[in-house]
Amino acid sequence: MRRLPRNLQALGAIFAILVFVAIAVIVYQMRETPYSEVAEIGVKVKSFQDLEERFEKIANEKGAVYAFEVLKRAQLPPNTDLHLLGHVVGDILYTQKGVDGIADCTQDFRNACSHSIVIGALNEFGGEPALQLIRDACRAAPGGAGAYTMCYHGLGHGVFAFFGYSFPETVALCNDTGTPEYRDREAVECIGGAVMELAGGGGHDRDAWLEARERYLDDPIGLCLSDDIPENAKGQCLTYLTSELWKKVGIDLGSPDPELFDDAFALCDVIPSSRPELRYSCYGGFGKEFVPLALARDIREIGRFAERETAIVEDWCSRAEAVDGRRSCIRQAVQSLFWGGENDSAITFRFCSLIQAEPLKDTCYQELDSAIHAYIREPERHDSLCAQVPSSFREECAKPVISARSRVE
Repeated sequence: MRRLPRNLQALGAIFAILVFVAIAVIVYQMRETPYSEVAEIGVKVKSFQDLEERFEKIANEKGAVYAFEVLKRAQLPPNTDLHLLGHVVGDILYTQKGVDGIADCTQDFRNACSHSIVIGALNEFGGEPALQLIRDACRAAPGGAGAYTMCYHGLGHGVFAFFGYSFPETVALCNDTGTPEYRDREAVECIGGAVMELAGGGGHDRDAWLEARERYLDDPIGLCLSDDIPENAKGQCLTYLTSELWKKVGIDLGSPDPELFDDAFALCDVIPSSRPELRYSCYGGFGKEFVPLALARDIREIGRFAERETAIVEDWCSRAEAVDGRRSCIRQAVQSLFWGGENDSAITFRFCSLIQAEPLKDTCYQELDSAIHAYIREPERHDSLCAQVPSSFREECAKPVISARSRVE
């Protein structure tokens, strides 16, 4: 029997392999690709409501946990509010799993999932009866040292809506959440969540929300300095009303003109120098907002925050005329990037290293040192991160570890 030439045998083997690969590809394509909605869900979006409805459909049909995975991967229009979209999916998670759903919540989308869970518990069980349930849920919230108190930020959103967007009742209930263990930080975060709901919420009762905005926001800084907001929460109030200061000077929140930031910063100057902690909050709120804005609000892309984005934030922060204003802006940008240690710390170290102005670079490393001290509990990781901070800025790292303070939202 004649044998085929070796070259023909080789060609035959290659042909057989190609046929096998082709069949495998066809079989694979016939199967449903995991998270197949990723490719299409952001296409031809007409409005944010349109996007909401698309994610609601996925969450109802395949489960909210699945919908969160799609949200992590999808290509969405620029400047989509992913935190708010996370609330949409989180609300459905609560209907599907109740308070136990918090076990499925991650830190993605700036804690939107855990926010929805505690809001759901409040709406289902009412004010006081829900507090212990919410406390247990917040203690179970996944994440690092700041996850527990940030959970109360989400509660504040719901409390404010629950009480018809009225601060006196909201503040009274929020104050009941504070504990000596956390130096009443739960209450401060709760009130901060209510202020954030006033600035950018309204999903529960839009008419009542619009009336509250008219009642409270004629003078945003005046609200924060008023008796409606407790002394220990005034700074948190200022931090969350940055967008209202921008609106006052005509800034388009979707596509801001950087030249107008100068005028917006100037509004913080009404706060006297005798209240440095409140000036820090007012100016710092800009830095908090600048970080996602430099990423076209796609907070999923925080890992790519590098030279271009750093230059944008530094330029914008430098538009504050007051020295303490520029420093405060950079400080809260650091906190936003570090995010209680949940983000890759290399992002924040890169940010500080890329800042050009030496005074702001120094401020950046000092705040990073403080953030490491406040949030990192694992001794090995703590020491490793401290060692990366320039030696002249390691003052906080050398101190004994204290109770965690909350992250900036």
